[in-house]
Amino acid sequence: MSAEATQALQPTLERAPLRINVAAVLLDIEGTLSPISFVQDVLFPYAKAKLRDYLSANASDPAVRDILAQARDLSGAPDAIAAIEAWQANDVKAPPLKKLQGMIWDSGYRSGAFVSPIFPDALAAFRRWHVDGFPLYIYSSGSVQAQHLFFEFTEEGNLRSLFEDYFDTEIGPKTDLASYQRIADQIGRRPQEIVFMSDNVKELEAARDAGLATVHVLKDRTPSTPDFREISDYSEITLGLNPAS
Repeated sequence: MSAEATQALQPTLERAPLRINVAAVLLDIEGTLSPISFVQDVLFPYAKAKLRDYLSANASDPAVRDILAQARDLSGAPDAIAAIEAWQANDVKAPPLKKLQGMIWDSGYRSGAFVSPIFPDALAAFRRWHVDGFPLYIYSSGSVQAQHLFFEFTEEGNLRSLFEDYFDTEIGPKTDLASYQRIADQIGRRPQEIVFMSDNVKELEAARDAGLATVHVLKDRTPSTPDFREISDYSEITLGLNPAS
């Protein structure tokens, strides 16, 4: 048998192009449009190293005092700083911690300590969808402030204008279907008119249960699953307008 014939019999690993008819796009950040390593190896260590110094230098800031009060209420512990550090050590997505991290990262971004990396194929798709009239939204466990910073200080410049709005865990946990229903209500779309893209299966399950279309994004060696439509490159997906929109 010829080499050409042998190759023709081998199964292809390429997926068929994916077309989804929607009116709006909701996107995760970490592991979906940016490498997980940026958060794990750059942002988190920076916030951890600067936390106590930042709190000390900004002790009179009403926003900082409010965060500490929220941390005491949420943890039930009198030592708010110890509670925040414990959440940080265990990657607990507690709103007071996320708000404080966003404030610390603000100083890091603005000082030029780091910039946000974005997968090139993701950026190309976002720009294309934006031009085509699809409103883009972000839903991340990082605070809205942190999301604003992420897109303002990227390797490609300020990209905040690409996105209509940003959501964090103030609207609800990312693994709770009610969170996605609230987002749909807030942006004025029915759930079935929205596609949610994430690398996290638990988040996708919640979005699917809420009625959203879903796409599992396979970046950073994210394992495949038969439960969701998948892409490893954003060029594999085409958006069409939902006729119900």
